[in-house]
Amino acid sequence: MMMKQRENLKHVKRIVLKVGSSLLADAKHGVNTAMVQRLAKDIKALHDAGKQVCLVSSGAVALGRVQLGWLDKKLNVHEKQAAAAIGQPLLMHAYQKAFSELGLVVAQMLLTKDDLRHRRRYINASNTSKTLFASGVVPIVNENDTVVVEEIKFGDNDSLGALVSTVVEAELMVMMTDVDGLFDANPNADNQAKRVSVVDSLTSDVMAMAGDVGSSFGTGGMKSKLDAAKISTQSGVMSVIIHGEKDGELTRLLAGEDVGTLFTCGSDRHSWHEHWITNLLPVSGKMVLRESVNRSGNVMLEHIQSFSGQFDKGECVEIWYEGTLMARGLTNYNSEDMCKLLGKHTKDIEVVLGYVDFKSMVHRDNLVMVGKS
Repeated sequence: MMMKQRENLKHVKRIVLKVGSSLLADAKHGVNTAMVQRLAKDIKALHDAGKQVCLVSSGAVALGRVQLGWLDKKLNVHEKQAAAAIGQPLLMHAYQKAFSELGLVVAQMLLTKDDLRHRRRYINASNTSKTLFASGVVPIVNENDTVVVEEIKFGDNDSLGALVSTVVEAELMVMMTDVDGLFDANPNADNQAKRVSVVDSLTSDVMAMAGDVGSSFGTGGMKSKLDAAKISTQSGVMSVIIHGEKDGELTRLLAGEDVGTLFTCGSDRHSWHEHWITNLLPVSGKMVLRESVNRSGNVMLEHIQSFSGQFDKGECVEIWYEGTLMARGLTNYNSEDMCKLLGKHTKDIEVVLGYVDFKSMVHRDNLVMVGKS
């Protein structure tokens, strides 16, 4: 079964390739030119084999740090934006030079999470990528770090890669990093640690295998990669973690060989609407339940023990039960109305508010389970 799953990788036609800062930025020289050239060579080979590749690239902030001598400095938001503004053209120049020498044209796409929350902008980004693919161009995507602020940032470029894989309708997301994949223990501390070849379900036990230590240039460790794999596989896109510093690793992966860790798509796939609620919308509030609900039920007024935050009707709220985040959903009533309704019963809604829009606080069609119920 494992080899059959890996055999499927031979047939993928559209790939998102996410490369981390630790592979692209060098503290002494800035851009890791050798790595950029190898990426260009690998992508050229895939292009010649009829495959389309979207490159999601970290590195802009890291390169700006090098240029400004800020390697050991803790940066505030504006300093990160300044570093990104300096590093972004350096990174794109390196890509443009390496790819043009192989006869390929590259294009830059800068995105924020806010771009993907709005349906029209999401579709525009998707259509742009399809046009670039059809023209034989390699899209290179990065978070728009020069303007991003906390509430619209992706958090790390692993998440960006996962979300972009849905935008460009990829079949596979490959995360290149500085380790061989997911291990059942920390390989640096335990020489008996074994690489996990295939993960069919990202259970709590699998998530617990992740350390949370990234490289000095990166913002995310293994946990961020597992979180990204969860986003992509729930959206119907297989994911893989491979060692990016090993020459030929990508070629071996796509030949069906047993390298890295493959995350397959299970039965918990999300529709676009569910993906939008779970991964894209900002969370405006929190509801704490006194009793659990399941994916086929509504969140009713009598289920709610307390709530927090200020939210309008239709905004996204988290649903918690017994100290665990169990769902996200779109609320049918705003927080001002919730203050009046808390502690009441469904039959009291019209008496309290003078009207009834919905009997449920969150309807099951707008409720996505994200944790244990």
